[in-house]
Amino acid sequence: MRHNTTLKKISHILDLSISTVSRALKDHPDISDRTKKKVLELASTMEYEPNTYAINLRTNSSKVFTIIVPSVTYYFYDSFISSIEEECRKTGYSLMILQSGDNTDTELNNLKLSRQNRVSGVFACITPNTTDINPFLKLGDIDIPLIFFDKVPEYEACNKVCVADTQAAKIAAETILTKKKKKVLGLFGNPNMSITKKRLDAFTSAFKQPGIKTKLETDFALSADDARNKTMQYLTSKNKPDTIFCMSDEILTGTMKAIQELKLTLPKGISVISISNGLIPKLYYPEITFVETSGYKLGKLAFARMLACLSGSTFMQEQTVESVLVEGGSI
Repeated sequence: MRHNTTLKKISHILDLSISTVSRALKDHPDISDRTKKKVLELASTMEYEPNTYAINLRTNSSKVFTIIVPSVTYYFYDSFISSIEEECRKTGYSLMILQSGDNTDTELNNLKLSRQNRVSGVFACITPNTTDINPFLKLGDIDIPLIFFDKVPEYEACNKVCVADTQAAKIAAETILTKKKKKVLGLFGNPNMSITKKRLDAFTSAFKQPGIKTKLETDFALSADDARNKTMQYLTSKNKPDTIFCMSDEILTGTMKAIQELKLTLPKGISVISISNGLIPKLYYPEITFVETSGYKLGKLAFARMLACLSGSTFMQEQTVESVLVEGGSI
């Protein structure tokens, strides 16, 4: 049988006004301890739950955050979501997780759904094709804080939390140079994304320093399959590289598939280094050397920034999570 306990029913049974019952449930100081006890005991017995929809309408807000991600199948976003969810449990919030599938129309629908549900705040990772961020910025007009994360717009006047993309790419390049590699292939993601631009610039700059003789060739891979095909192409050419740098976990999976198909061993047959959240490199033997970019740590930073916005902070800023090198046996 469906239970539909309301304040009205509780007030009728106890012969109290609805306002008295409501204030008793909120532990209001004007209500006696004896009355509070009676109300709480009956509410517990009758399994009373507040009508959150009605509360949202009355307050024009909710205790729900939205996370908009390309896909929850990527471990980086899975760990980011887990981190946010941990913080939500501590602070009494819930999560609505929406996937864009890297589709701009779906992304706009996700924003609309967030507005309709009067969410308390939005964490957003934009698609590669998002050029107009005004629909995001309009959330501020209805007092919904917005935190861009990971794949963020180049627009300056907004809150952004990112991994240290420039630092991560620089660490990877310096590691390769320390190993005295001769010919390097750098595989990068969508060239339109700010995350790709930052990593590409920092990585290539390291090879332009005076006295560096290592040859560098760069290319772009828009998916794991694309990375696999590009890797096959380069590794079967006459001037094949001795080292491959992968900008992301997605590119790493495609690159490793090609390497395994060609039956090459690490690091003798080919060396590999990647920027990674940490899980994918540990699935191979030997483990892949990688520069850590933690989705979990990024989630903690993003949530702290969100709480600051809810507390009244209006200062727009970009914050980053530091990157560290994790040695494996692939280079």
